[in-house]
Amino acid sequence: MSMRPHSSYLPHLPDCYLFLIEAGLVSEHFSQAPQKLSFYSWYGSTRLFHFRVPPDTVLLRWLLHASQSGPSCTDVEITVHFRYGAPPVVNPLDTSFADNTLSQASFHIRALLSTMLLGNTSVNISHPAPGDWFVVAHLPPASQKIEVKGSVPTCAYFFQPDMLAMRVVEVSILEPDVPLPQTLLSHASYLKIFVPEYTQELRLNLQGCVSSVSPGCPVRLTVGASTLPRNFQKVLSCTGLTPSCHLLLSSPPWGRWLQVTVESLAGPHVSVVFNVEAAFTVCRPWSVTFHRLMQNNPNQSYDTSVGRPSQSPAHWELGRSGGVGSGPSCLLNYPVMREDMDVVSVHFQPLNGAFVMVHANLPSVMRLRLDTGMDSGGSLIISLRANQTEITNGTLVAACVNAASPFLSFNTSLNCTTAFFQGHPMFLSASSHTANLIIPYPETENWYLSLQLVCPENSEECEQAVARVETILYLVPCLNDCGPYGQCLLLRRYGYLYAGCSCKAGWRGWSCTDNSTAQTVAQQRAAALLLTLSNLMFLAPIAVSLHRSFLVEASVYFYTMFFSTVGLALIPLGKLGGAVRAAAHCCTSQFYHACDQPGEAVLCILSYDTLQYCDFLGSGASTWVTILCMARLKTILKQVLFVLGTLVIAMSLQMDRRGIWNLMGPCLFAFVIMAFMWMYRCGHRRQCYPTSWQRWLFYLLPGISMASVGIAIYTSMMTSENYYYTHSIWHILLAGSAAFLLPPPEEQAESWACLHKFPCHYQICRNDPDELYTVT
Repeated sequence: MSMRPHSSYLPHLPDCYLFLIEAGLVSEHFSQAPQKLSFYSWYGSTRLFHFRVPPDTVLLRWLLHASQSGPSCTDVEITVHFRYGAPPVVNPLDTSFADNTLSQASFHIRALLSTMLLGNTSVNISHPAPGDWFVVAHLPPASQKIEVKGSVPTCAYFFQPDMLAMRVVEVSILEPDVPLPQTLLSHASYLKIFVPEYTQELRLNLQGCVSSVSPGCPVRLTVGASTLPRNFQKVLSCTGLTPSCHLLLSSPPWGRWLQVTVESLAGPHVSVVFNVEAAFTVCRPWSVTFHRLMQNNPNQSYDTSVGRPSQSPAHWELGRSGGVGSGPSCLLNYPVMREDMDVVSVHFQPLNGAFVMVHANLPSVMRLRLDTGMDSGGSLIISLRANQTEITNGTLVAACVNAASPFLSFNTSLNCTTAFFQGHPMFLSASSHTANLIIPYPETENWYLSLQLVCPENSEECEQAVARVETILYLVPCLNDCGPYGQCLLLRRYGYLYAGCSCKAGWRGWSCTDNSTAQTVAQQRAAALLLTLSNLMFLAPIAVSLHRSFLVEASVYFYTMFFSTVGLALIPLGKLGGAVRAAAHCCTSQFYHACDQPGEAVLCILSYDTLQYCDFLGSGASTWVTILCMARLKTILKQVLFVLGTLVIAMSLQMDRRGIWNLMGPCLFAFVIMAFMWMYRCGHRRQCYPTSWQRWLFYLLPGISMASVGIAIYTSMMTSENYYYTHSIWHILLAGSAAFLLPPPEEQAESWACLHKFPCHYQICRNDPDELYTVT
């Protein structure tokens, strides 16, 4: 693998266009539409690209393109991750994972935007594995500052990867136990061999190697395909003087084609002649389900591999040759039922129950089918439990989780390494009766769980020992549904679905388990109280409006307070003081900021989206009616503008809820109306309006100052860390400015004058003539 500029012999061509590179090699070009990049805050901030590499590909080149759009673009660093079989597991924030979680670092490169703009960034992979490949790109970690959309110039960064796959069309099939003659000159020779299931070992032999110039066998074999983030290709260099050499592979991948590339080390125009031969060592699996059927019917037994009558199971001994069929038995096969529960949600259950019998002479193997192409977007959970009485101090239950093929060599090693995969070990002992493993985004593959009883100190203790192990196997979108401080969200890229955790209250990490910056429960309650009780400041403009007979304005302020505040009942009443608990029983409304809180201090009476919309609408409408009330319009005109302005604000919020101009536009229009009316009165009365200096000094100046400070805090001072304090101050300043800016009552109106307009109850029975209408 390397990162270097484009080569001149690989031009940019339309998708899937085929052209000849050299004899026997063709190239295919794939591309996807560019996506807008985001600064990283959680996995949903990344942009995922999904490609499929064709079979027999010998060279893969990723061409990385970036572009920008906007007046405030800077030369940012773009990080691009690559992985085979599943989306990359990224951790730009360097957070901790949950216990027993595999956290392999993904293969990635970092490049500046200016470098990608030049179009000279690429990544080459030799002999890539065919199938699913994933590319993820993102910008550096996001700033803590909360930007109001539209308040500052923005820049959009776009990323687009192109995949150029060079594949060979002349591939020789290597058949088992059949020598294949080969002659090398200047070009490599490409072979492939199919590995059947239950293959224990694969042996590749080079024989009769002769070079036209140098003695010995100057040949190099590269077996297997490249995968990321780690590569387990096997390379055999036959540089000795002997005309033969061999390569032995334990547990090669089952049921797939294995790539073999043969290259000459003798230099150009030098011929090398040799024979390649492949030999398999296979074993017969012993199916536990069939074994039980045979025990239920002792008069007849069947061959577990081909279904033919065989000898009685009473004569079969685990681990010995000839017991089942004609070959040796290398494993106990436990069939597993796959139960699809939901999207990226699967439950695996052994057919004979949750318990697996683990022996000392043969591994017990279960196959977990995660090869549908839609299973790599979740987390694979494997939990093992053993009975305390069945595992003594000298025994140990070793387990390995591998992809493509199981680990079968427990008697020689416990490293869980197969031919092309590094497995993940798990152990059960007398001191630890449980073991758990979490694999985020498992590769699209058949996964195998192998278990065997081993005795490291004294092998005789394991001769008659048998342990029952309970297996809990399932695939979930998110571990523990992201816990109480996170939300599991399902993401989609075209038809591919994957999941990620969005964390709250300072919790971070892949599953929202990193509490290094988390808020305590006391801090969460304090934040909830600040955000909600600060809205009680709207009682001041409500009281002023009622006192001055502004009923519509009072209704709008009450609406804003209603949907932006929270009842104290959302906090566990048993944890509050007596006075606060009594107040909580008098206030039972739970609204936007109650629903906005994570952890314990959260309760939603409506959907979060609905409550947020109502809160934004109330804030905009409060500002709108306050400014129009200050304009002193005629009552009928003021009421019409109240309704029309509120409808316009509602429409703009539906288009873009967080756009600053969707609220500022109507408010500025109202301010223009107010300024025009004030200027008109100044010219008509030939004196400044309002006329009283006390009105300017004690009401307008404090109200304008509070509104200005509130807008400055809202647009430029809020961060994710001080949000609870700054937003609470914004509530207080907004409500306080409304109370100061409301004009005095009309001269002809008295306090609560509206109540005098209703006829008294004695007048309700006046004998007035009524018009009668016939309803048909």
